[in-house]
Amino acid sequence: MDFNLDEDLQALGGLAAEIFDGKADTDRVRAIEVSETRIDDVLWQSLAQAGLLGLTIAEEHGGAGLGFDALAVVLEEQGRHVAPVPLWSAAVAAEAIARFGTAEQQAALLPGTAAGESRIALALEEYDGAETTAPLTAATGDGDGYRLTGVKAVVPSLAGAQHVLVSATAPNGAGLFLVELAADGVAVATSETTTYDLAGELTLDGAPAVAVGQPGDQALAVTLRLGAIALAAVQVGVTDGAMRLAASYLSEREQFGRPLGSFQAVQHQLADCWIDIDGMRVTMWQALAADADDTLGTDELRAAERSALVAKWWCDQAGLDVVHRTQHVHGGMGIDTDYAVHRHFLWGKQISSTLGGASAALATLGTLLSETEVRS
Repeated sequence: MDFNLDEDLQALGGLAAEIFDGKADTDRVRAIEVSETRIDDVLWQSLAQAGLLGLTIAEEHGGAGLGFDALAVVLEEQGRHVAPVPLWSAAVAAEAIARFGTAEQQAALLPGTAAGESRIALALEEYDGAETTAPLTAATGDGDGYRLTGVKAVVPSLAGAQHVLVSATAPNGAGLFLVELAADGVAVATSETTTYDLAGELTLDGAPAVAVGQPGDQALAVTLRLGAIALAAVQVGVTDGAMRLAASYLSEREQFGRPLGSFQAVQHQLADCWIDIDGMRVTMWQALAADADDTLGTDELRAAERSALVAKWWCDQAGLDVVHRTQHVHGGMGIDTDYAVHRHFLWGKQISSTLGGASAALATLGTLLSETEVRS
């Protein structure tokens, strides 16, 4: 079996690498981290002009009509460069609209997203240990729409977004709801995260919203699954970039007249990193393959969910292990906040707790497996 990417995906990865190489070097990233929005708008427009913001959006809405695997290739390159653009969240929000939104919602939102002219933020997390699958934010019916009340935590990169896709629970189940950020009943407070992004605390007080799909359907579950896969793709890039920085540093830095990379203990550390990154990449692609079909039956949906949870566990646990090891082998240089590998450490740490950490993924996976065994 051939596990290599096909020629189209390789070409796409090469294009993404070329853009990130040219517009996301360390000096540029450092400058964006202290900017007003913390988002590199120049890089965002470059991605839009290259067609990389509309990869999964249908051609009729200005996109390329490719699968989620194409997006994963670009997300990996973003992670490798720790480039400060809200690619994963905007892409997952757009994919949710594409899969579950009405024709009117798709026509209104997707062309602007593909062109980089507008963006949808993604609000899936809450405080108080709320499960992402059972949000505490309440949705009550209001004519043809809904009113949302609750607080969403750590909404990534709200600056510049016009709409936010919010998870909430209605009387007939949890679902996704589209809210205009300028609407009444919407308040935003921003704070700096581990990665220097400005995340938002979104307070909704009877904010008007429209459903994306129907509450109680698969919209929220699929969006959470896609979010986990997207984060895994970014984490593969983050850890691969960190490992390459460590390998370069250890081949040049000497101790006792020998390169540090020649010491067996250090070699074992990087070998462990290599194995972990391979595991992350394999499980991420397995999750992509399992999620490829929109007409999945019940058993296939559960298989897709299991694969996504396995990828999420590797993304969280192994990803965190790798960025810890690569920082450690840099010695004192690794804790210098201005040094490149420290930025990879910060990204890896934040990703490992986004949409729940490794323990939460493992617990959910265990429950799913036990339910599957009982039914069989």
